[in-house]
Amino acid sequence: MDYDIAKVLARYVRAADQRNGTAMAELFLPEGRVKIFYNDAGTPEPLGELFGREAIADAVTNMMKPHPPRGWSHHTTHDAIIDVDVDGDTATLDAQFIVYNVVGDLKPEGGWPQGASGAQGTVTPIESGYYRPTLKKVDGRWMIETLQIILDLPAAF
Repeated sequence: MDYDIAKVLARYVRAADQRNGTAMAELFLPEGRVKIFYNDAGTPEPLGELFGREAIADAVTNMMKPHPPRGWSHHTTHDAIIDVDVDGDTATLDAQFIVYNVVGDLKPEGGWPQGASGAQGTVTPIESGYYRPTLKKVDGRWMIETLQIILDLPAAF
């Protein structure tokens, strides 16, 4: 059961990296919410809220910063704590995350220089924090009811 809950988070970060609003929205209940906070020295500062699948899909597709040429974002999640209620139909998940900006170098017209080897480009951490969704089981499938995103850095929208 915990595996199925963890898969929801895995699908969430992949949809975010792909800027796929449709795939993201399908992870939420129709009345799902996303609440975004900045963790200001332990005091959560509200930054924004999305309500409903349509708003969530639109934000992912149209409001997230597009990837640069030869670029991508890559989410990693760590140390997930999953708690399922006694009835087995609601759960919470608390996971740390880091988002990396990945940009490949442009291959020179004449090819890579003599002696070049391995990956060519940069991987830079750009965001970190916690994902804290509350999930409900609907027809045997775990779905996000509310997702709190607690950012370690302030953010401009």
